Amino acid sequence: MSAALRSQLERGAQQLNLGLGVAQIDTLMAFLDLLQKWNKVYNLTAVRDPQEMMTHHLLDSLAAVPALRRHVASLGRQPGERVAQLDVGSGGGLPGVVFAVCCPEVDVHCVDTVAKKAAFLQQVAVSLKLPNLKGIHARVESLKGPYDIVSCRAFASLIDFTTWSRAAIAPQGIWFAMKGKKPDDEMAVLGADVQVFHVEHLEVPGLDAERCIVWLRPIG
Repeated sequence: MSAALRSQLERGAQQLNLGLGVAQIDTLMAFLDLLQKWNKVYNLTAVRDPQEMMTHHLLDSLAAVPALRRHVASLGRQPGERVAQLDVGSGGGLPGVVFAVCCPEVDVHCVDTVAKKAAFLQQVAVSLKLPNLKGIHARVESLKGPYDIVSCRAFASLIDFTTWSRAAIAPQGIWFAMKGKKPDDEMAVLGADVQVFHVEHLEVPGLDAERCIVWLRPIG
């Protein structure tokens, strides 16, 4: 089964033009293994089937990596200069762990209010030797930045997400919200201090479902 899952991951990464090396594929497969093992005890995700984990979690998260990389490149950082990202409501590390593996120049801090989920993410960072990954047990409202990127995946309404993480985002930072279908209702009720500047459609390899990224920035 794991050989079939690995080849599905490799095909998906190729479809997304991610250019992942063998070591990165190895790390993502090891993460899937850890997620399955810990899920039995800690209930990190409602998805139990390894095949579903691959499509609904891993590939779903990977589909957002090209957009993240593009934004990181646009920041024009010098070689060795780190980019700070806060992933809110990370749960079992999706997409935070995937972003950390695929974007080694980004320091990904994953915050969750559930202690066992934050502990799992710390364990993942150690086990998979990801120095740019950190699990934080806290409420996002308590965190101070500045973070260049504040992301979430199916976490909360846009107004709650942006309000709760306002103190954490850098003045020139952006919010990166992964959603299912385009959330017109949520966008309509945002205040004047938040601007939606792009909604990007995503195609997830092997998954026939609507996905998008809502890009937002703080105003004022």
